[in-house]
Amino acid sequence: MNVTKQQIDDLNIELTINVAADDYAPVKKEKLKERKKTAEFKGFRKGMVPMALIEKVYGDQAMGDAVNDIVSKALNGFIEENKLNVIGEPLTSENQPEIDWTDGKDLEFKFDIATAPVLDFELNADDKITYYKIKSSAEAKEEMKKNMLMQYGDLQHVEKPGETSYVYVDLEQEGRDKVENTFISMRDVTEAMKPAMLGVKAGDKLTININELLEREGDRATLIHVKKEALAEINPEFTATVVEIKDFCAAEATQETFDKIFGEGVITSEDAFDKEIAKRLADNYKQESDFRFGKDAKDYLLAKTDIKLPEAFLKRWLKAINKDKFTDEQIDAEFDAFLVDYRWQMIRDYLMTKYELKVEAAEIEEAAYSYVQYQYAMYGMSGVPEQFIKDSAKKILEDRRQVSNLAENVADQKVIEKIRENVTLADKQISVEKFRELK
Repeated sequence: MNVTKQQIDDLNIELTINVAADDYAPVKKEKLKERKKTAEFKGFRKGMVPMALIEKVYGDQAMGDAVNDIVSKALNGFIEENKLNVIGEPLTSENQPEIDWTDGKDLEFKFDIATAPVLDFELNADDKITYYKIKSSAEAKEEMKKNMLMQYGDLQHVEKPGETSYVYVDLEQEGRDKVENTFISMRDVTEAMKPAMLGVKAGDKLTININELLEREGDRATLIHVKKEALAEINPEFTATVVEIKDFCAAEATQETFDKIFGEGVITSEDAFDKEIAKRLADNYKQESDFRFGKDAKDYLLAKTDIKLPEAFLKRWLKAINKDKFTDEQIDAEFDAFLVDYRWQMIRDYLMTKYELKVEAAEIEEAAYSYVQYQYAMYGMSGVPEQFIKDSAKKILEDRRQVSNLAENVADQKVIEKIRENVTLADKQISVEKFRELK
């Protein structure tokens, strides 16, 4: 057997493995002997089948397995001996000649191997990365206060409907049961009917056509308490009596409200409430600034390292391993984003090693817990019992893919923090409006 290396460029190798018949013959012979021990043919006792018959039936398979063993060992041995940092997996070369699998013939195999470039860079005070400090405005504080009070508000009686009101009505139609105290959401009313509905008050009687009033069939069916499929057989005109009008109103800034939001006795005045709003807004802005710094730090290091990759090989490899999952067109469309992610992974792994950073199991568990908390907060759910959060986090930790994603996120955070410790932060004051406009 002969192994020949051809260095195509700094990152690409073509490896030729020549396997002589004398190399695979003894391996094939041993495989046939093993097959003979367990082979069962009609008319022969187990283990007593003639070798000629074993050769006839299993010869081609044994030869293929023998050659595969030899080639795999040679390929892996070359990679290990030369300490190659291989990208992806070796691929059959595009220059692979046609193989004649006739027993006794010498065989030639060509493989394309791609290697990752060696990273070696330092982080120091000469590296400057912008850190945006978002300025809190009085308007932003007032908006946050309004939203928080609205979150703890409730439906209240109003004299006239507005754009977000609910008009409660009794609906009557000859030959049908009266639909009592059903409601019309002003958000769902068509533009054509909105002016008329905005002028109603409790006690008014009016004729409405539900097809003209509400655009969506589901809303119409809900209004008159029927299934959507039944609408076609129902006369859309009803006499409506306005029973009541309600709107969702913000909670008052009272002690009762403060206790609901923060816990009993934590906030005891509107002034303290305003200070807590200012603190929460500043905390929110800091989180946004930190997230932005992470993005900018990645972009900075991607530009600084300017990592060269064997892109043609990587695209071939991606198409090979995703043959039945994605089309070539899908891979081509996402390839540039893949390269960015791949380069960042290389940078992150280099810095994890350089600074001896590790992701511990406890950190992944904490990340799962925080993720569940964040999800509930996104849906406006506060005060969720701790045990419920723990149980949800435990389910996430049972999913290997989610655990892998959490581990990567923790690693990202550790590396970004280490970058922050070692570079110069160029602080820049910015309004929230300008911050939102950043690309």
